[in-house]
Amino acid sequence: MEDKIFESIAYILPAAVTGFVAYFMFTGFLNQNNKEKQLDLISDKKKEALPIKLQAYERMLLFCDRINPIKLVVRVAPISNNTNDYLQLLIANIEQELEHNFVQQLYVSLQSWQAIIATKTAIIKNLQLIANESNSAQDFRENILIEYGKKSSVIETATAIIKSEVAKLI
Repeated sequence: MEDKIFESIAYILPAAVTGFVAYFMFTGFLNQNNKEKQLDLISDKKKEALPIKLQAYERMLLFCDRINPIKLVVRVAPISNNTNDYLQLLIANIEQELEHNFVQQLYVSLQSWQAIIATKTAIIKNLQLIANESNSAQDFRENILIEYGKKSSVIETATAIIKSEVAKLI
């Protein structure tokens, strides 16, 4: 009887070891296969998302260009000679540009979006300061051109951040 038990163990033990080895090898193969499929899916998603992200960064660069006070003053003429009316018109144009591009924050980095919002806010505050020192809408326009013509703009900082983010994507 003991011989039959030892004989059974002699047959069962190698079969069990082979079964365990096969199980672990098969499990490892399946795990590796699943990881490869996940990497392929992630790669495909990134390929599909890249054009959308690049387009969002393009739109944000265009936004920065459109809220540039020098270009804004050239594009938006005053409706009256009142400085405050013209200031409100410029601010409304800036806000409208932001609203038009608001959804792009889904596709740009948080750092880029914060730089864009900070740029918009800084421009509006600076326009308000310049308006306080101006006597008429025409004087206000001239002061904006003088002020933004002599120093580097916060727009350049936002543009540099956007360009560096795009460089990371490509």
